[in-house]
Amino acid sequence: MNISALWPGWLGGQRYQRALRMVLSSYVLNGALCAIGMLLISAFVRGVFGADAGATATVGVMATLAPDLVGPRRGKLAYMIASPLIGVPLFLAVQLLHKQPVELGVFLVAATFLSFLGMAWGKRGAPVAIGVMLGVIFALSTAPPQDTHAALARALYCGLGSLLYVFYSVLVNLLANGRYRTQRTAETLLALAALMLTHARRIAPDEAAQPETGPAATQGVSELLNQHATLATLLQAARDVILESPRTPRRQRLAAMLLVALEMRDYLVAGELDLDRVRPHPGNEAVLRGLASVYRGMAGDLARMADALLLGREPAPPADRGEPLAKLAKLAAANLPPPAMDSADSANANASDHAARLLRGVALRITHQNSAILQLGALARGQALPDLNMVRNNWRLFVSPTAWSLQPFFGLWHWQQPALRHAVRAALAMGTGYAIATLLPWGSHAYWVLLTIAVVLRGSLAQTLERRNQRVAGALVGSLLATGLLALHPPAWGLLLAVTAAQGVAHAFAPRRYLVAAIAASVMGLVQAHILNTSGSPAFALIERVGDTLLGAVIAWGFSYVLPSWERGQLAKLVRRTLQALSLHARRSLGLATLNEIDTQTDLAWRLARREAYDALSELVLATQRSLSEPHAVRPPVPLLELLQGHSYQLLAQLSAVKSLLLLRPEQLQAERIAAPLQQSAARIEAALAPDAPPAAPAPAPPETTPDAPGAEEEDPPATLPGPFQQDTSPWLLRRLHLAEGLADQVRENARAVLTAIETSTATPD
Repeated sequence: MNISALWPGWLGGQRYQRALRMVLSSYVLNGALCAIGMLLISAFVRGVFGADAGATATVGVMATLAPDLVGPRRGKLAYMIASPLIGVPLFLAVQLLHKQPVELGVFLVAATFLSFLGMAWGKRGAPVAIGVMLGVIFALSTAPPQDTHAALARALYCGLGSLLYVFYSVLVNLLANGRYRTQRTAETLLALAALMLTHARRIAPDEAAQPETGPAATQGVSELLNQHATLATLLQAARDVILESPRTPRRQRLAAMLLVALEMRDYLVAGELDLDRVRPHPGNEAVLRGLASVYRGMAGDLARMADALLLGREPAPPADRGEPLAKLAKLAAANLPPPAMDSADSANANASDHAARLLRGVALRITHQNSAILQLGALARGQALPDLNMVRNNWRLFVSPTAWSLQPFFGLWHWQQPALRHAVRAALAMGTGYAIATLLPWGSHAYWVLLTIAVVLRGSLAQTLERRNQRVAGALVGSLLATGLLALHPPAWGLLLAVTAAQGVAHAFAPRRYLVAAIAASVMGLVQAHILNTSGSPAFALIERVGDTLLGAVIAWGFSYVLPSWERGQLAKLVRRTLQALSLHARRSLGLATLNEIDTQTDLAWRLARREAYDALSELVLATQRSLSEPHAVRPPVPLLELLQGHSYQLLAQLSAVKSLLLLRPEQLQAERIAAPLQQSAARIEAALAPDAPPAAPAPAPPETTPDAPGAEEEDPPATLPGPFQQDTSPWLLRRLHLAEGLADQVRENARAVLTAIETSTATPD
């Protein structure tokens, strides 16, 4: 019997595909490997030194594996050793102070402050800080040691578990590196496919879907920006793994596929151009539906290619959609109106003529995506050779640094630094939580209150609120599961397996779906505490843990308003960074105009500038999103920020379109005609985006604008665009330059308005 026939809505459907992709993902594999390492080390120490030693060694493993995420092989040892070097001495100090509550409370405040200073190293330091805090908090869950010798023995076993896991993680990361590369490539393709589907909905809504009307229909740019921000984060994580040491043929193919995916992102951005001007004209609906259908088909090809990579199969060749695109381009050209007889008809004919030419341009730009997907398929199937020079050069320039630097520490000591304020805030919250917990009837379980505070309290209010809600829900479900498990009185090996499985799930889903991680972490914490200290009733533990979780969540929530780092304090810097990145990107993109001088160095400089432009805009988008959870009194000017983001995105689109013309169709450009305009546009855009640029010259008031319809793009240059069968594309390039200059002026004015509003609100006391 066909199993899928029993559950036709599940097997073979989208839910099944999502579940399978999740199971085969890099983060689930990483969590499983971490759990296996903990099981092996705990069982080894338990078998050699006894049950108590094994339980304590497990604490060392838990504190050490927090930073063990998917990453490059280079620098893995130096990264993983940081947590035990800091955490084991702190574990020993907690053991020595276990019977002195006042001194222990003071020490916890100092240790929390020291640990959370690691947030100054950003995404690299945050897991280490959390790992150190886990070691300190789980040290509280043990019974007080009988004497100094017992405390030293526990610290020794904790350190043994930590060191064994460090070496395990380095070895396993080396062995799993090939699989990680494949998974990260597949995850990038899936994210790109999702972005392509969003673009398809903007071209023409899916007929099977509910049509969008009202405000929802005008949020296309916001949705795109959010997805681009997510993709930018994913791409950097993929670069770090895939572009590292691409010495074997398979590594080189995967690296080449990642580079093609980066180009496809540019093509998607450029494909957004002119859509707002071609939609209103009658007769274009069929072409737009056809283009959207092509995009959906391409997204399906990308998803199937990713699934094949995850399953270890050779992907099927993607469909060549060149012929349908050519037909759509001809259909767009067929919409050219006949010669007009009077002035009114002539004006309408000119507008329709212009829209038809623009629509044909949209269709032609999508052909670049078709070529890129065919190239991806050939690389995945081993039928095409990667550009080795490009792959090797990208390796050294686009992989994040792996060495620890003292620069973040030296730059930390300023009162407005978010990392310093968060360290102070966390230390005060932990001290308050410990003081309150020791006064409760179940004060011996103060560690659970502190654990909740440590995992809920984040650097921003938005992240704290999200974790608060999910932590409480996860603790309730996890406590029920753990209480039911402990009530069965399973053997020691059963408890060890439960802790291992829960640890693997919590580690895998913490950065993705925190609710799942919170449930697993609650099971892990309760069972591990039971192993370390078997006293107490499992039934009463449920009430205790839920109460402790609620208390910890309330404390973390309350202290998120103490010394807050509101997003408006960082947005001014992010706005200036975005302006600088766009300016440099424009200079590098338009510098490719010297068609006969494009070399590896010039190309890499442009790629670096492009990455910085996308990263800067993505950080601006994410900060704006987080600000929506903040109180209205301190919220930045969100409408102005959205307008700035929309214009910045469209400026990126124009620059991407210019770059595509220069690189992909140089034989259709007149070099002598475009050289001077390119230089002038580069200089004008750079001047417009300079921090001290003067205001734009007074102009007639533009109509009300939104990110979907910026005023700078409402007027086209007077030059007549070439017809569908003319080969000279220079007028198209000149038009792009004209629109890019106008958008640069819009970006400058939007940025000035945002900065003025932020400075005004910052000057007002909170």
